Amino acid sequence: MAVNQNASSAKKALIVKFGAIGDVIMAIPAVRELCEQGFAVDWVCGRAVGPLLERYSWINPICIDDRAMLRGRLWVRLANIIDFWKLVMFRRYDLCAVLYYDPRYRILVSPIRARRKLALSQLRESSLFPSRPRIDECARVLLGLKDDYRNKCRSPIPPDDPVQSPWPRKRAPRRIAIVPGGTNNLLRQQIVRRWPVENYVALAKLLLDRGWEVALLGNHEDAWVRPHFQHLTIRDSLGELTLPEVISACDSCDAVVSHDTGPLHLAGLSGACLVGIFGPTDPSTFLPRRPSVIGIWGGQGFACRPCYDGRDFAPCQFNGCMHQVTPELVLHELDKLLAEREGGTPSPWRIVFPEVESYADTGFIKILPPMTKS
Repeated sequence: MAVNQNASSAKKALIVKFGAIGDVIMAIPAVRELCEQGFAVDWVCGRAVGPLLERYSWINPICIDDRAMLRGRLWVRLANIIDFWKLVMFRRYDLCAVLYYDPRYRILVSPIRARRKLALSQLRESSLFPSRPRIDECARVLLGLKDDYRNKCRSPIPPDDPVQSPWPRKRAPRRIAIVPGGTNNLLRQQIVRRWPVENYVALAKLLLDRGWEVALLGNHEDAWVRPHFQHLTIRDSLGELTLPEVISACDSCDAVVSHDTGPLHLAGLSGACLVGIFGPTDPSTFLPRRPSVIGIWGGQGFACRPCYDGRDFAPCQFNGCMHQVTPELVLHELDKLLAEREGGTPSPWRIVFPEVESYADTGFIKILPPMTKS
């Protein structure tokens, strides 16, 4: 169905979701369906994701300084809130959707005139079930869909106005991008879901030994990983690319390897093969569900997995679930994905689990060949 582009005659919706990158990307298919129902969509977003939403012709981003609004001094926060109110309070909306549980965001939209307002809550009809695909749960809540049987999940929607890749054509047989940093949230650090940087280094060495090209993806806050790779000849693009450029850079790669962080979802918008590494979070909820995507879920046999409740992680001092995923296992699954694509074999998304033998008396865990479930 074509998207209604006539904003003067369309119904109007206001979406309030500043970030994070993955949350925004998983909400886009639901917003697309709103547009197909005749809505013109304004989306209040943070500066980080604004350039991404601008590449969707059917979304009108309203970019705000979310860092100042959420973390600035009191007078700075108040000034930014007032500026936001001046921008939107005289507009009329048919729907105002706040995709947050925190009631403070409802205060933020209190002056906005809308026929219908909704926000995430603990009620079943407005709650995102943590064990379900987030991309579908956003659609169920935003569109008011019946919580009924469905046999397939929505897929990520790439921008309809992509940018040119910032990287030159590859010269090696393969180009693999890796994402060793990330997991930074505007309000909190979530490092428990990182795959150890030492494992990324070991994987990079294995790839370079094959004569393949390896590239680093991440933002300027990931500069701390550079010393770990300084002895390797790799492409370093940390902090150099906009979000749309990250997608196009991934498109120039054969594959991307990432743990559960923003670039994982950006890679999901590209056509590259994707290996996602999970532990504290359930890949059934966050894995981009498109062809040529594998999620490896570490932590088999761990009673604490998953430890993410939709907002916070357990105060874990050693994320053993992520350590259980070895570089050799990642390379094994990567090779399978690339071979399937090269051979023209259909490659639906899937989740694999390191199969383990656990000895309760010693606590020793032995890693066995992977077990696959989809």
